[in-house]
Amino acid sequence: QAQLVESGGGLVQPGGSLKLSCVASGFTLDRYAIGWFRQVPGKEREGVACMDSSRDSNQYYADSVKGRFTVSRDNAASTIYLQINNLKPNDTAVYHCAAGRTITTAQRVCQWEFGIDYWGSGTTVAVFS
Repeated sequence: QAQLVESGGGLVQPGGSLKLSCVASGFTLDRYAIGWFRQVPGKEREGVACMDSSRDSNQYYADSVKGRFTVSRDNAASTIYLQINNLKPNDTAVYHCAAGRTITTAQRVCQWEFGIDYWGSGTTVAVFS
């Protein structure tokens, strides 16, 4: 059974950093496009950082996180990461990882959730003064 399990969320002060992890099981991660999405109650889910399945590992970042978020993957460890630096209060959300066996662009994965097959249940990031 395919599964994604996130960890690494927590309470952080503005300007702090976190590294989220997402372990995949039940499928071969290196054939999948991946992404991190976040959701705040009452708002639509937002794709913040995505990577396609190509050898170039092309990435896409939402404007709100460019320069602060970095998505990466370790296929041997079946793990996806999201490094978050310079956290801001409006980064507070539940962060979900996702994976899809698709050859589409990282931008389409993030902006339209195109081709996603699996979702994690989420890890909470709260940024407070």
